[in-house]
Amino acid sequence: MRNFYGLTFPEAVTMLLGGEQGEVYRPTSQKKQEPKKPFALPAPHSDMRRVYAYLTKTRLIDREVVSYFARLKLLYESCEKSKDGTKEYHNAVFVGFDENGVPRHAHKRGLYTDGPGFKGNVDSCDPNYSFHHIGTSNRLYVFEAPIDLLSYITLHPQDWKKHSYVALCGVSEYAMMKMLELYPNLTHVVLCLDHDEAGIEASEKYQDLLLAKEISCERELSMHKDWNEDIKAKHGLTAIPAEEHPQHILRDDICRQLMESGLPAKSGCSADTLSALLIKTRSHLHWGRFSEADDCLREMCLHSMAGAVREYRQMDHSRDLSAVQASLHNGFRTYENRGHLKTRLDLLESDIMSLRSYERVVSAVEKEKLAECYEHIAAHGLKGTILLEKHRQKMEQNQEMKLSM
Repeated sequence: MRNFYGLTFPEAVTMLLGGEQGEVYRPTSQKKQEPKKPFALPAPHSDMRRVYAYLTKTRLIDREVVSYFARLKLLYESCEKSKDGTKEYHNAVFVGFDENGVPRHAHKRGLYTDGPGFKGNVDSCDPNYSFHHIGTSNRLYVFEAPIDLLSYITLHPQDWKKHSYVALCGVSEYAMMKMLELYPNLTHVVLCLDHDEAGIEASEKYQDLLLAKEISCERELSMHKDWNEDIKAKHGLTAIPAEEHPQHILRDDICRQLMESGLPAKSGCSADTLSALLIKTRSHLHWGRFSEADDCLREMCLHSMAGAVREYRQMDHSRDLSAVQASLHNGFRTYENRGHLKTRLDLLESDIMSLRSYERVVSAVEKEKLAECYEHIAAHGLKGTILLEKHRQKMEQNQEMKLSM
C-alpha cells in the first residue's frame, strides 16, 4: 500500500482493516495495571441445598463429612450474579482461615453437573492459607483440591479428625509449607496428589523438598485418577483410570535394558572415552540418526556405571553394582527432566569436564567424589535417552497424523 499507492502507514493500516483504525500493540509492561482487588469471600446463598446435593449425590462424599466442614464455616454455598445481572451462579466455596481465624483464601467449585464445571480461586487469595483441617496427630495429608480431601476422608473415615489435611488448590507447595511452619507437631507428610502426570511430578518435587528439610514424607496413590474417582469405582460407577507418567514408563524400560546389557568387559571409563561418545551423539543428532545417538547415550550410561563401580571397589566401599543401578533408577525425577535434549547434553559435557580434575586421585575422599561424578554422568545419560525417545515418539505421531490426513 505504501509503495504502490503512496499511502502513509496509518492510511495503509486503515485500508487493510476495511476502514477500522486498529489499535497499537502495547507490551504488558507498558499497559496500565488495574488496581488489585482486596480479597473478599463470595456472597453466600440463603441455604446449602445445592452444595449438599452436589457433594453427597454427585460426588458421593459422606454427608457427615460435608456437615462437619459446613458447621465450621469452612464450606458454604455462594450465589453470584453475572455481569449483566441476568444470571445467577451457585458455587461450593471452600474457605481457608489463617491462624487468627481470619479468612484468607477461597476456592470455588461450580455446582452444575453438565460440562466440565467451573473451578478456581477467588481473586487476591493468600496461597499460604488454603482449605485445611488441623488435628492433633503428627500426620499431614496433602491434596490438590478440596473435593480430593473430602473424598479421601470418606474413604478413610476412622479417627480422621485427629489428623491434619490441606488442599493446595493447585500444585504449589505454599499452604503445605505454611502448615508445617505454624504447627510444629506436624512431622510426617503424606502426599496424596492426583495419579496423573502433573500429580506425579509435583509429588516427586515436594518429596525431595521435604526430605531436604529433614521432614518425614511418604506418597499415597489413588487406584484411579484421584480419590473421588476411587469413590465412584467403589459404588460401581465408571471411573477415570490412573495415568502413569510417560517418563517413568521409559525409565523402567531403559533401566531394564541397561541391566540386561551388562557392563563393559573392561572398566576403562575416562573423560576421553565419554567425551568421544558425546561428540558422536551430537554428530548423530545433527544428521538425524536418532537410533545411533540413542546407542551412544546408553553406552555412556554403561561406561559411567562401570567407572563408579570400579572406584567404589578400589575403596572397599559397600556400594556395589546393584546399589549403583538402584540409584540410577530410583534417583530419576520427572520434574528435573522437562528441558531440551541439547541442555541435557550440555550438562553431560560439564560433568565430563569435571572428571579431568580427578586424573591424579590420591585420597579416598577424592575417589569417592570421582565415583559420584560417574553416577551423575550416568543419570544425565539416562535422562538424555528418555528425552531422545520422547522426541522420536513425537516425530512418529506427527508422521502418522500426516499420513492419516
